[in-house]
Formats: sequence, C-alpha cells, structure tokens
Amino acid sequence: MAASSTRSARSEEVKVTVRSEEELKFPDGFTWGCATAAYQIEGAWCEDGKGPNWWDDMTHEPGRIYKGHTGDVACDHYHRLEEDVALMKQMGLPAYRFSISWSRVFPSGAVDEENAAGVAFYRRLLSLLKEAGIKAMVTLYHWDLPSALAAKGGWLSPDSPGWFEAYAARCYELFEPHGVDSWITFNEPWCVCALGYAAGAHAPGRTCDPGSEPYLAAHHILIAHARAYRAYKAAGRPRPIG
Repeated sequence: MAASSTRSARSEEVKVTVRSEEELKFPDGFTWGCATAAYQIEGAWCEDGKGPNWWDDMTHEPGRIYKGHTGDVACDHYHRLEEDVALMKQMGLPAYRFSISWSRVFPSGAVDEENAAGVAFYRRLLSLLKEAGIKAMVTLYHWDLPSALAAKGGWLSPDSPGWFEAYAARCYELFEPHGVDSWITFNEPWCVCALGYAAGAHAPGRTCDPGSEPYLAAHHILIAHARAYRAYKAAGRPRPIG
C-alpha cells in the first residue's frame, strides 16, 4: 500500500509542458547535415601514397579488434566519391562535415613530404560538394595520427603541438581556396586522451599510465588547437574556425 501511494504521489508531480511549434523551431542559421571521419569511411588504407596511421596499426594487430575488423575498405568512399556526393545531394543535405586523413596528405606526418594524390582527393571532394550546393565543414583531426608521428611519442610528445600547427597551416593553404566553408581543429579530443591513453579502447590503445598520460595528451592537444587557431587568424583567413 505504501509503495502504491508513493507511485501515485510521484505521478502527480510530473508536469508536461506543451509548447507551440514556433517555440520548438531551431534558430535561423542553424546548420543541418551529416558528419563522417576519414578512417571510418575512406578505405584505401595504403593506396596512392597514403601512409599508415595508428588506427591502421591497431586494427591490424592480431586479436586486438572484434573478428579482426579493420578500416582497410570501410565504406570505400575513396573509390566512390562521386557516387557518395550524389547521394548527399539526393538527400538534400545542406552541409557535410568530413575529416582529412593526415597520413593521406602527409604520409610521414611532415609537411615537407606532401602526397599529391591525397591532396587531389580532397580537392575533388570539395569541388563536388560545391557543385552540389553543400557546405564543406572540414575537420583537421578525427583521431588518426600518422604512424610515423606515433613512433615519435604521439600526443605525449612536447613536439606534437608544432606538428599539428604545421599540418593545419598547410591544409589551410591547400584546401581553403577550393571551397572550405568552415574549419574544426579536433573532433572529440576527450576520446583521444581518455580512450586512447587510459582505457586503451581507441588508438594508440595505451593503458600503462592512466593517471598521467591522458592529461599530458590533453595538455598538448589544447596547445595544438590554440596554435592552429592562432595561425589561421594571424594569416587573416575569413572562414569560421573552432
């Protein structure tokens, strides 16, 4: 009886507020679209000069990933570029957020070793999006650090903010003239730090020092974001970046 009375009292406390459709509208300028990550959709993991990244390394480690799944092919977006953008247009997407694979454009991570095929791929994507009337929102880093930089310490290295700043600055030069509408520096840095350097569920899969490494990685990523942002603004570039 007591339990029943409690449930009755609680139900009486619940109040539902019905709002008009006008109140529930998104504000003018709200951007709709869809989002992807390079490793999640591109495939072509070692084609046309692309270097490996630490997700390639982690997924190719025997016994590491469920049923040995990898992103080697994924959605095969690299080979289905025109078809995929046509589908986006058919869906009526006003905006598309995608990420650049650092190691596809710079196989070693260093900007003095540029991969022309990688550059051409993203320029073609930007051109197709522009033709389709879809805003291009570009993420510079969605978790896929080049293996060569991972071998130098990854985000634990004090040099990592400099690596990222140089990479970002060159991407601005390479791609903004071809139709970038806005820039994002890092996608969900918490995942890189906590899942990559503590839980070990994301690349680089480290669990050896969860009391220190995630915080050091976060420190360097915050600095990397700030340096990339300031480099963009210092160059007088006009697009939104955050």
